[in-house]
Amino acid sequence: MKYGYFDDNKREYVITNPRTPWPWINYLGTKDFFSLISNTAGGYSFCKDAKFRRITRYRYNGVPMDNGGKYFYINDAGTVWNPGWKPCKTELDSYECRHGMNYTIIKGSKNGLEAEVLFFVPLETWAEVQKVTLNNTSDKVKKIQLFSFVEWCLWNAQTDMENFQRNLSTGEVEVDGSVIYHKTEYRERRNHYAYYSVNVPVTGFETDRESFLGLYNGFDEPETVLQGKAKNSIAHGWSPIASHCLEIELQPGESKDLIFVLGYVENDAKEKWESKKVINKTKARQTIARFRSVEDVDKAWSDLKKYWDDLLNAYILKSEDEKLNRMVNTWNQYQCMITFCFSRSASFFESGIGRGMGFRDSNQDLIGFLHQIPERARERIIDIASTQFPDGGCYHQYQPLTKKGNNEIGQGFNDDPMWLIFGTVHYMKETGDFSILDEMVPFDNKPGSEQTLFYHLTVSFDHIIDNLGPHGLPLIGRADWNDCLNLNCFSDNPDESFQTTENKTEGSKAESLMIAGLFVMYGKEYADLCSYIGKHEESVRARKHVANMIDAVKKFGWDGEWFLRAYDFFGKKIGSKENEEGKIFIESNGWCAMAGIGLNEGLVTKALDSVKERLDCEHGIVLNNPAYTTYHIESGEISSYPEGYKENAGIFCHNNPWIMIGETVLGRGDRAWEYYKKICPAYLEELSDLHKVEPYVYAQMIAGKDAYCPGEAKNSWLTGTAAWNYLAITQYILGVRPQYDGLLIDPCIPSDLKSFTVVRRFRGTTYQIEVNNREGSMKGIKQIKVDGKILSGNLLPLIRTDNVVKVEVEM
Repeated sequence: MKYGYFDDNKREYVITNPRTPWPWINYLGTKDFFSLISNTAGGYSFCKDAKFRRITRYRYNGVPMDNGGKYFYINDAGTVWNPGWKPCKTELDSYECRHGMNYTIIKGSKNGLEAEVLFFVPLETWAEVQKVTLNNTSDKVKKIQLFSFVEWCLWNAQTDMENFQRNLSTGEVEVDGSVIYHKTEYRERRNHYAYYSVNVPVTGFETDRESFLGLYNGFDEPETVLQGKAKNSIAHGWSPIASHCLEIELQPGESKDLIFVLGYVENDAKEKWESKKVINKTKARQTIARFRSVEDVDKAWSDLKKYWDDLLNAYILKSEDEKLNRMVNTWNQYQCMITFCFSRSASFFESGIGRGMGFRDSNQDLIGFLHQIPERARERIIDIASTQFPDGGCYHQYQPLTKKGNNEIGQGFNDDPMWLIFGTVHYMKETGDFSILDEMVPFDNKPGSEQTLFYHLTVSFDHIIDNLGPHGLPLIGRADWNDCLNLNCFSDNPDESFQTTENKTEGSKAESLMIAGLFVMYGKEYADLCSYIGKHEESVRARKHVANMIDAVKKFGWDGEWFLRAYDFFGKKIGSKENEEGKIFIESNGWCAMAGIGLNEGLVTKALDSVKERLDCEHGIVLNNPAYTTYHIESGEISSYPEGYKENAGIFCHNNPWIMIGETVLGRGDRAWEYYKKICPAYLEELSDLHKVEPYVYAQMIAGKDAYCPGEAKNSWLTGTAAWNYLAITQYILGVRPQYDGLLIDPCIPSDLKSFTVVRRFRGTTYQIEVNNREGSMKGIKQIKVDGKILSGNLLPLIRTDNVVKVEVEM
C-alpha cells in the first residue's frame, strides 16, 4: 500500500499515515548545522560532526522504533497528544507530514485543535527553527498546555553511550528567561554550548529528564505533561534536557504562532564567560533575535526554498513520464546533495559515530552535485587529497571536524587512489577549472609536504602500477570497492572487524578485476587530461600502462562468458565458472564493460548477457551468483552474510548503474532503462510495505532473489547509489555529458521514449536540448541543430550568452 503521495509542484513528499513501514526521514541544513527528522519528529541534530558535536541524543535500534526526537506535547483538558502522533500515539483526527527540500512540516489535529510544526535550518545559521502554529477549529474556548522537549547529547556521541560513570555527573544547564542553555563540560576544554528558546514567556520548564518523564516512564507518558505542571527542575548531572511549558488560551477560530530555536554556539577561548560560571550568551541572543517574529521565520524559509529552486533548476527534464521527471528534477538531485554533506556517516542506518567522510565515497558523491555547487566540490577534492600518503595510498575515511584521516580504519583499500582521478576529472569537465591542478595540497595533512594536485593524481595512478600481482592485475590490498571481499583477512575471530583486522598482504596474490576496469577507464581519462594540458610524455606513459592492463584483463581476467571478479590470496579464481558458489559478480563486469575492454571482440556483449541471465531479478541486479551458503575464510565478510543480503547476492543498488552504463556502451537503451526502473524509488512506491524505506530516495541495498524476503530494502539516503544513478540517467541514458570543451550529446534511450527536453545550465549558459526520437531508436544521432544551424558532430561547443541556447536533436 501507499503511505502518502508526491506533491511535485511543491517538491514535497506528503505522508498521510504515520505508521510507515520504517521511519521515513528528511535532512535539515545545508552547511555545518544539520538535523535528521522522521515523519513523527524523531531524529537528532549536530554541528559539523555527528560524532564530536552531537547536540541532541538519539537511540539506535531502540524499542519502540524511532524513540527520541524534537517533540511537542499538548495537554488539552487531560487528553495528551502530539502533532506527529509519536511518542504518545494518541489517535489523531488528522495527520500529515510534508518532507520538502531541507524542511519538514508535521501537522496533526485532535478534538478541534490543529497543531502544525515547521522544522528547518535557515541558510548560514547554526540553529534549527521550529514554528508551531496552533489553530482552534472548534466553537469553544481552548485552554491548553504545550510542552516542548529535546534531550541533550553530551557532545561526543560515542562516549555519550559509554562512559556513564562520568556522564551522569557532568551535565550542566542554565536557564535565562525563555531560553534553556546546555553547557556540559563548557567549564573545561569545550568552548561550545547549545540552547533551546521560545519567543514568549514560559510558565515553567524542565531541564532534568527524570523530573520530566518520571524515572520509569517512557517518552509516551511524561509525568510533567500528564500532571499539567512543570517542576522547574535544574539538571545537575544525570540526563539534561530542555522543555518549555506554555499555558495557551485560544478563542474559537483563533490561531497562534510560537517560534522555537534550537541552536549551537562556539566562543573564542577568551570570551567564554559573562561572569563566573555564567556562559557568554551574546551569539545565542543574536541568533534568537533574528527569528523573533513570524515574518522573520517566513522570510528565512522563503530564502531556503529559493536556494533549493536555484540549485535544482541547474538541470530540468521534461518528459511524459512524471516519475522520471520527479526523480531527475527533484529527489535524486536532493539526495545527491544530502549524501555529499554526510558521506556515509549520519542516517537512521549509520550512527554518525563509526564512520567519517569516505575517500572513495566522497569522490563518487561529487558526480551527483557538481552541476549545482561546483565551488564546494572543489573544496571537497582538496580535503580528500590532503588525506593521501606520498606513495599514493590514502586514509579510507576522515573526520569532517578535523579533516584528518581516521587511524581506526587506516588505509590499504587499493581502489581508493584512482577515485581521486575520477572526482577531479569530473570536476574539471563540469567547470573547466584547470587551476585546481596547480593547488598545493599536503600529504597526510602535514605542513611542508605540499605538492600540486596534479602530482597527487600522478601518484594515485602510480599506486596501481606499483602494486600489481602475478598476472599484471592490481593487487586488492585490504579490499576494493566491495569492502566485504576481504581476500587478505582470514578472520576466525567474531570479536574483530573484517575491515580493521590485520591486513595480511605479505606474499598475497590477491588481485582485483574491478580495480583493473576502474584503472582502464580512468587511466584513459588521466592520459587524456595529460594530453589536454600539454603533458604529452606523461600521457604516452599512462597510455602504455593502460594498454598493458587491457592485455592482462583479456589474458587473465576473462572466464569465457564473463569477467572474473578476482584472484584470491593463493592465486585461485573468484567469480569463475570453476567456483561452486560466487561464479559471477557484478562489479568486474560493470567496470570492464564501462571501460569497453574487449568491446570489439564481443567480450562486453557476452559479459552483460551473462549478467542478465545470472544476476538479474525482478527487484534489480544481484551482486553475485550463486550466493554463498557457507563461510569462506579466504573470501571474508561477503560469505558471512545470509544468502540474498548485503554483499552476498543482495541487490547492491550502488553498482546497478555500472551495468546500466555498460548497456549504453552497447547501445541497448531498452535494457538500460529496464534496469533503471527496477531500483528507482518513484517506481516502487506501490511496494512500500515490502520495500519499507522511503519511496523518494534510493536505498543502498535491496534483498536479492535468494533472500528470505526479496525486495525488502535497507540503508536509505546515504549511498553512492544516488550519485551513480544520477550519472547513469542524465549523462548516459538521457545522454547529456560534460566534456572539457562542451556538452556531448549521446542519448541511449528506450525505444518507446519518443521525445524529451533537458534544460541544462553549463558554465554560465543555459542550453535547452530537445530530443526527438520519431523512429524509435535507442542510440545514434541523425542531426543536431544549434539555434537553427546544423552542428557537425555531437559535441555542443561552449557558447557564452545570456540567451537560452536552443538545441534540436534528431535520433
